[in-house]
Amino acid sequence: MTQNSSWKRVRKAVFPVAGLGTRFLPATKVMPKEMLPLVDRPLIQHAFEEARQAGIEEFIFVTGRQKEMLEEHFDYQPELERTLEARNKQDELEKVRASEMGESQLFCTRQAKPLGLGHAIWCARKLVGNEPFAIMLPDDVVLSKTPCLKQMIEAYDETGGNLVAVMDVPREETNKYGILDVGAQNGALTEVKGLVEKPKPEEAPSTLSVIGRYILQPEVFDHLSRFEKGAGGEIQLTDAMAKLIGSQPFNGFSYEGQRYDCGSRIGFIEANIAFAMQDPEIGKTVRSIVKQQAENADL
Repeated sequence: MTQNSSWKRVRKAVFPVAGLGTRFLPATKVMPKEMLPLVDRPLIQHAFEEARQAGIEEFIFVTGRQKEMLEEHFDYQPELERTLEARNKQDELEKVRASEMGESQLFCTRQAKPLGLGHAIWCARKLVGNEPFAIMLPDDVVLSKTPCLKQMIEAYDETGGNLVAVMDVPREETNKYGILDVGAQNGALTEVKGLVEKPKPEEAPSTLSVIGRYILQPEVFDHLSRFEKGAGGEIQLTDAMAKLIGSQPFNGFSYEGQRYDCGSRIGFIEANIAFAMQDPEIGKTVRSIVKQQAENADL
């Protein structure tokens, strides 16, 4: 696939990780919710690996208070590595090294006040600079053969402009998502004519919703800088994105894979089951356990 020469390549990804994770208290009383384990890796590492596999070179964390553990997780741990080497635990050593970021790859900035997703993205503006960037919400996890962001970047290399990952949702749940006003469809791409944040089901222009994967042009910062409040009294990313429509290409991208909402307890449990069942080491045993538990539940 050839790169559309009129648009810059996507090299940077922003990870908004300043949230408190109140749905998982008391587990998240001290530990950031992004460090909750999805099988054998924390949620933030799943997001990092997806971005890295998509060709991202710089990883920008928008953090808050008590989030130092996120940086530490990706840092070089010499004592741990020496211990694993001395004990000849090569598999474990490789897993540790796979979680490390090289020099000049990880950048952090702070969101001092919880003013919304749009505000969190605005906090990364100086680190992003004047180039397109991806946004990854670690709460949204996609199980797929080809990483979701890699699918999106391959599409972006053809279309340029702005791209959001989308999924169809039940109409009664449109008030939980950013919803597309849809135009023409071309394969996995759907033209975006408008965006509405959390509309009432009877007012939703469609049932095609945005999930936590975006590729945006830097002009979105011009609109976020106005600090206009939207749904819930927060600075909404959806509202700023909507203002790009008409001046730049804007498409929804229907990705291949299954999305799990790890921001909810049920979604997190479901994701752990699904990912564990696909694990080459433990998948067969997990499937047997799930089947047995289901049978026991019917007793």
